[in-house]
Amino acid sequence: MDGGDDLAALHEQVALAFSAAISASDLDLAFQLQVAEAIQASLGLPNAAAPSSSSQAAPESSSDATYAFAVQAADLARAEEDRRDAEACRAANARAAANARVVAHDALFARDLAAIPEEQWDHDGDYFERPVESSPCPPFRVFSKGMASREVVAPRDRDPSVAVLAVAIYGPQGEEVLRIQKLVERFVGGRMMVELMALMEGLDAALGLGIRSVTMVTGYGPLYKHMLGIWRPSGKKVADMMNQVLSVKRKFDQCEVSLVGASQVSHVVKLARDSLAAEITKARSANAREEKRESCAICLEDTDATKIHAVEVCAHRFCFSCMKEHVKVKLLNGTLPGCPQEGCATKLSVEGSRVFLSPRLVEIMVQRMREGQIPPSQKVYCPYPRCSALMSLGEVIHPMQESSSRHTAADAATLRKCVKCRGSFCLSCKVPWHDGMGCFEYKMWYPLAHPGDAKLQNLARQRLWRQCVKCKHMIELAEGCYHMICVCGYEFCYTCGKEWKNKKASCSCPLWDERNIIRDEDDDDDEDDLY
Repeated sequence: MDGGDDLAALHEQVALAFSAAISASDLDLAFQLQVAEAIQASLGLPNAAAPSSSSQAAPESSSDATYAFAVQAADLARAEEDRRDAEACRAANARAAANARVVAHDALFARDLAAIPEEQWDHDGDYFERPVESSPCPPFRVFSKGMASREVVAPRDRDPSVAVLAVAIYGPQGEEVLRIQKLVERFVGGRMMVELMALMEGLDAALGLGIRSVTMVTGYGPLYKHMLGIWRPSGKKVADMMNQVLSVKRKFDQCEVSLVGASQVSHVVKLARDSLAAEITKARSANAREEKRESCAICLEDTDATKIHAVEVCAHRFCFSCMKEHVKVKLLNGTLPGCPQEGCATKLSVEGSRVFLSPRLVEIMVQRMREGQIPPSQKVYCPYPRCSALMSLGEVIHPMQESSSRHTAADAATLRKCVKCRGSFCLSCKVPWHDGMGCFEYKMWYPLAHPGDAKLQNLARQRLWRQCVKCKHMIELAEGCYHMICVCGYEFCYTCGKEWKNKKASCSCPLWDERNIIRDEDDDDDEDDLY
């Protein structure tokens, strides 16, 4: 409550006290008169004595009221004097504040005028004005903090560091109005640059909220001195950023800068540190993912490191897709797959290749490796179509060695049993066992081993299929060159059937036909050609 209200209350209290004093005096006088009349009536005295008694009581009561009124009047006088002193003090403070605002306004205006380029001053110098605000509204406070990381967060030294901007805007009553945490992409510069960028971010945000009076709060001394004009920026980039900040600053009705201690800006510093830590973690994660990618030496594509296969023993590395295609082509040609690296003689293992091969290709690779371990002269295939198991001469079952054998000694030369289906077959004729008939007789009666062989031979002649002269397997050229490698290891020319010796053709036939080399459709996933 100000002095005027106090004085009014005091006046009211005096009036009430005075009224109370008068009421008390009247009541006391009436009581004295009644007492006097009662005494006179009891003694039989005349009523003339009554005036004398009342005249004696009234002065005493009037004296008490007068004293109380005098005390209240003295208090009222002192209150009036205190009020006048308070008003004079407030007026003096107002005049001092006004003078301070004028001085601050003149200093800021003079600094702004000094920053105006000569060309602009020559053209617009007479029109610059900034009136002094007589009753400015309470300013908002803009806390800003720019922070850049000097840690190596990228795989190459030339990559920029990580920088963040943190801003907190508070209202006149101390309430938080806005909070900003922003990443600066590809930041290049020093601390002054990032601090100016943070301040610029805060001033732009304040203008966007319609705020016209702000106080820029910072704990960075060099920024404070630059904003006051005590220091001048040395670098061109910093000078340009400073000019941008000053240009935005002029858009406010009131904009001041304040330097505070570290404890007063700890909240905005924490915002910057938290944002910086999050961005560093994100950058490291991204770089870690990039570092886990590797280029394949065959297709030259960048592939996830988890999809790169390291060949056993030699440790040459290729992507799964190229390794699968390499193994598939080798199996198609009837050879054992090895390392794709030129000049490397390392052979692939089944266990090591399971990671990039389908189960069907693994099965075929096992069969090819099995075939490769048996010399061509020792290979035996089961003649039953539902089996066709591969065996060596040492593995086939000799029925004559079984205790329950019912065969004669004459059968011992050619009679064998499959190790898989245990079907009996003739080792010489490569057909199911012809019981009760010798090999010569069987060939006389059945020139073709199977009833469907005639149709097969006719179809082979029509389509120019070739039969291996060594193991009698029928071979069809699906694609590729005319150099054939049978499952038994025999090499020959598909065109004329002549043998290849020492990896060289013994005929003059062409090595390939373009129609067999270039395919019309991409059929990489078709694994049926491997059979």
